[in-house]
Amino acid sequence: MPIRKHKPFPNHFLWGGAIAANQTEGAFNQDGKGLSVDDVIPYIKPDQHGKMKMSNPDLKTIKEAKAGTSGNVYPKRWGIDFYHHYEEDIQLFAEMGFKALRISIAWSRIFPMGDELSPNEKGLLFYDRLFDALLAQGIEPVVTLSHYEIPLGLAEKYNGWADRRVIDCFVRYAKTVFKRYNTKVKYWITFNEINGILMGPFIAGGIITDRLKEDQLIQTIYQAAHHQFVAGALTVKACHTLCPDAKIGCMIAGVSVYPRSCKPEDVLAAMNEERRTLFFTDVQVRGYYPAYVRRFFTEHNMQIETQREDATILKEGRADFVAFSYYMSSVAEANKGELPVGRLFSEVKNPYLKSSDWGWSIDPQGLRYLLNILYDRYQKPLFIVENGLGAADKIEPDGSICDDYRIDYLRAHIEQMKEAIEDGVNLIGYTTWGPIDLISATTSEMSKRYGFIYVDQDNEGHGTLERKRKKSFYWYRNVIASNGEQLD
Repeated sequence: MPIRKHKPFPNHFLWGGAIAANQTEGAFNQDGKGLSVDDVIPYIKPDQHGKMKMSNPDLKTIKEAKAGTSGNVYPKRWGIDFYHHYEEDIQLFAEMGFKALRISIAWSRIFPMGDELSPNEKGLLFYDRLFDALLAQGIEPVVTLSHYEIPLGLAEKYNGWADRRVIDCFVRYAKTVFKRYNTKVKYWITFNEINGILMGPFIAGGIITDRLKEDQLIQTIYQAAHHQFVAGALTVKACHTLCPDAKIGCMIAGVSVYPRSCKPEDVLAAMNEERRTLFFTDVQVRGYYPAYVRRFFTEHNMQIETQREDATILKEGRADFVAFSYYMSSVAEANKGELPVGRLFSEVKNPYLKSSDWGWSIDPQGLRYLLNILYDRYQKPLFIVENGLGAADKIEPDGSICDDYRIDYLRAHIEQMKEAIEDGVNLIGYTTWGPIDLISATTSEMSKRYGFIYVDQDNEGHGTLERKRKKSFYWYRNVIASNGEQLD
């Protein structure tokens, strides 16, 4: 039987890694930066079952965090000090051969409270230096405008995206950075994992939930999502005008959803769970609300407030490409009911899959499945902007870090990317999550490590910040050099 040869990755495929400002930069109170919602998210030790839940702080805990009276530590305030180490880190990324680095701009570094009329020049200068350092190494910046770091001032003043006035604040910010960096950035993303607002209303939407009655929360979340859709569409139009050579995409937290059984009720449950995520791309790529969501709103007695021009704005501001993160798949079961706020995916265990140290199912074939679902649905270029394995890495007595488990994980996912390209999917890039160890988005811990590069720092911020190459560093360098052909 002849050996089947896959189509090669495109010649200009964007191999690289992805980080976020709130999880890496630190310098939370330097050079005029204001607080973001992430600067009041503490590290909370896991419960007796080893689980930690994403924080949605109330007004009292926010006040204590600002005053320094909570007794908690706030790891995202120091990150891995990328703000002062970015040149060293970029040199390491260049050594691996990165074609692209996905980063985010800290909105509150440009507009400290979020609603100022004039930007903070020192914040703009930092990203000038960062982009120049990347371009000097031949690394394409892929820039997310809002990666779970809405200015805290907007959360406190307006309850974040629940208020339509935040649209103008976001568009002003977006236009400012488009004008400033239009010759330096060719790939933009509006919102990181925009469907994450269903799991984390505070970090993804700036919504302080204790301001709301319990029966108002789901309505407020979808209202906030509508405001993000409008802001995103206006931003796409602004990007096309101010950066005519650039592309701007949307992004979701992607998940493949399987029915628990072939029972029709389970199949429908899987369809509905899948649509819970695809709704966010349907609006941003197709430019209108799908009928199934209108039914959902009706059945839940929800009225989303819109303005007459919104329908036109959504239609005229459709995304150029679809970006997504992929870490796991999900299983849906009819008798489990609807997923509650605070959970993005179902927790039904798939008996056919292994799990990571943090209980996330490992499903490389699910990536191929999702790539086909998205491409069949939208016929737009796809970009995997997050994929990786969080693990408790160990330094050996000789100083080495042998993370073969990470190599195995990434190899299996890249193999499925090849299959998807063979299926006809137009895939333009792959940026692994976190190419360097960073603070966890959901738990604010450092011990959940993703990187090819180890950072000497613990959950409380103690350590030298020394960077060390792991075994996977050299493996990924060979993957990039061979354009995905050498995976051993």
